[in-house]
Amino acid sequence: MRNFTLIVIVIISTNQVGGQLIRYTLSSTSTTVSALIDMFYQLPIFSGPFRVAEDIISSGRGAITSLSGTVIHALGGHLPTLINKTILKHFDDIVADYHAGLGNEDITLSIEKIIEKYNHKVEKHFVTTEDQYCLTLFRIPNKGPAVFLMHGLLGSSDDFVVAGPEGGLAFLLTREGYDVWMGNARGNKHSKQHLILNPSDAIFWDFSWHEIGYYDLPAMIDYVLASKNTSSLKYIGYSQGTTTFFVMTSERPEYNEKISAMIALSPVAFMTKVRSPIVRLFTPGTPLIYYITKIFGIREFLPDNNLIRSLKFLLCGTLPLAEILCSNVIFLFTGFGYEQLNVTNLPVLYGHMPAGASVKQIVHFGQGTMSGDFKMFDYGYFNLKLYGNKEPPHYRLYKVVTPVYLFYSDEDWLAHPDDVEKLYSSLGNAKEMYKVPFEPFTHVDFIWGKDVKTLIYEKLKTILLSH
Repeated sequence: MRNFTLIVIVIISTNQVGGQLIRYTLSSTSTTVSALIDMFYQLPIFSGPFRVAEDIISSGRGAITSLSGTVIHALGGHLPTLINKTILKHFDDIVADYHAGLGNEDITLSIEKIIEKYNHKVEKHFVTTEDQYCLTLFRIPNKGPAVFLMHGLLGSSDDFVVAGPEGGLAFLLTREGYDVWMGNARGNKHSKQHLILNPSDAIFWDFSWHEIGYYDLPAMIDYVLASKNTSSLKYIGYSQGTTTFFVMTSERPEYNEKISAMIALSPVAFMTKVRSPIVRLFTPGTPLIYYITKIFGIREFLPDNNLIRSLKFLLCGTLPLAEILCSNVIFLFTGFGYEQLNVTNLPVLYGHMPAGASVKQIVHFGQGTMSGDFKMFDYGYFNLKLYGNKEPPHYRLYKVVTPVYLFYSDEDWLAHPDDVEKLYSSLGNAKEMYKVPFEPFTHVDFIWGKDVKTLIYEKLKTILLSH
């Protein structure tokens, strides 16, 4: 890997080394080149990202134990544990419940078929963005006010129905008479089209959550408003679905008046105290990782590679439970807790996610962890050309004047209470911070928890009725 076969290698340094671009035109046959690469490879700031990028680029070369050491080092020597004593205590129940759920036909049904199965009408709509991405929306039509649901990283509109009629947010809202619209960001399984580009083109994946907030959300929201012939709607975002909302309403503030209320389930903006091992792994040297993957044309995040397998080994071990609870990359991002985990429904969740994302989305989150701020994408040396400044601009959260309600919990790996409090103080019209009254409530529990109706939906319903 160190002796690259390409001619050009671009190494982008981070702030710790002055933020300067170091560009070399290198020949892989040169002894000098090998020495230079070895020199950078040994620098602490580059060693972790180089090896992470090496795993992304290579086809499984190297032992998983060696990579595990690199991962632990890159994460500062600390890893959270997914298979804990509580999980082990319920080993037999978990195995039995999981196998009981394997016969659920929802595992293979499409979102449309699931909605119809539970006696609701469903519509499929198509929207094209300003930059020519083709997006899909799903609607459960009703006569009430429009509510727009936006999924998180690696998710899709399916996330709001796979918990079934008693737990899926889309079903609960429909039962109350709301006209439910579910968006899909570019790059997920429902929105993998472009008027010119193909998903096989690397440039198709050259987007982060900034573009989703700046282009995708406005296009979908305008479409819903036009379809309903109304001037505003209610917005519920989960995880990255909150991030993109804050991008939209800060960078395109005219959209504030189009949202009567915004409910943020696990709001992700500031990420100083994020505990997700994958996001933290992408923190050191993120411009370097981005440019290396760009050089090699690798843009889509693929959930099965040596890096992910290594994290699975480190977080879950090799017990049989690891194959049940850690076989999906989503939980390696977010963590989970036994108390709210509906194990019987896990096969359904696994049948519908991950739904797709770009590497750049994850890198952008990693940049926020390093900077401690909520900023546009950091292109290193090219910031000056793109932004007119060496540093990427801050998102102007004071321009977000939509009434915003922040739902958070103590055990959320991605939205730490301190970061949520900082967000609350930065927004232009934050109305309330609602702490879920259940301590071991995790990131995925906001949409899939067993008690989501009492812990989340009852509060959410009250807020919607007040707007």
